[in-house]
Amino acid sequence: MELFDSHAHYNDEKFNEDKEEVLKQVYNAGSVTKLVCAGYNLDSSRKAVEIANTHDFVYATCGISPNDISDLEENISQNLELQLNQLEELAKNKKVVAIGEIGLDYYWNKENKEDQKIVFKKQIELANKLSLPIVIHTREAIFDTLEILKTNPVINKGIFHCCPLNLDLIKEGLKLGFYISFAGPITFKNSKNAVDAISAVPLDKILIETDSPYLAPEPKRGTRNNSANVIYMAQKIADVKNLKLEQVANATYQNAQTIFKLL
Repeated sequence: MELFDSHAHYNDEKFNEDKEEVLKQVYNAGSVTKLVCAGYNLDSSRKAVEIANTHDFVYATCGISPNDISDLEENISQNLELQLNQLEELAKNKKVVAIGEIGLDYYWNKENKEDQKIVFKKQIELANKLSLPIVIHTREAIFDTLEILKTNPVINKGIFHCCPLNLDLIKEGLKLGFYISFAGPITFKNSKNAVDAISAVPLDKILIETDSPYLAPEPKRGTRNNSANVIYMAQKIADVKNLKLEQVANATYQNAQTIFKLL
């Protein structure tokens, strides 16, 4: 059985002291044989590419998240163009499999919604230019996220990362041809809509992720997350869909290979 962690952040400062040790432990454990280290600004995207280039089983994404655009806003058109040019060069690396994470976040950032939309749209353009899928972060911005995706078609589609357990978002995202990636929250004891959300996604459109070092699943909740814990998401999906763990592992692995063009 092989597992694919479709979204983790070994470029996060929480792994500064022991990143290599953790990655070695994850790989040597044998079940997680591929993972994606996701960028969220220019610096973290560079780090993601560096990590991917030095570990055969790691891939990278490059992007500017909605929570990381504050340094662009003083002169957004000029600063964004400069950063997008650098992201484009980074994303040409053979280990980069998507543009992301990108999107909208109105939970943490309510004052710059229009700037978030500009940055999101420009990165969709970049993904289309490079023939890459996108990895979407959306929080309390479902309507605007879907509206942008409908009016700015993404040629190679993409993934709703750590997808909010909102049935309308999931249904509309699936209609647009996107994959739905589930993280630790589906395992939380107080999680609402987890069963309905999992049930709404066909097995050939589901991905699993840890979003490490955040959102550790039950029974690891409250600890620093790592890719080995992705098995708990696979087990939860198997339980809800009345499938064997191996079936979910195989399907999610194949789905990740497909969307990231690793076949």
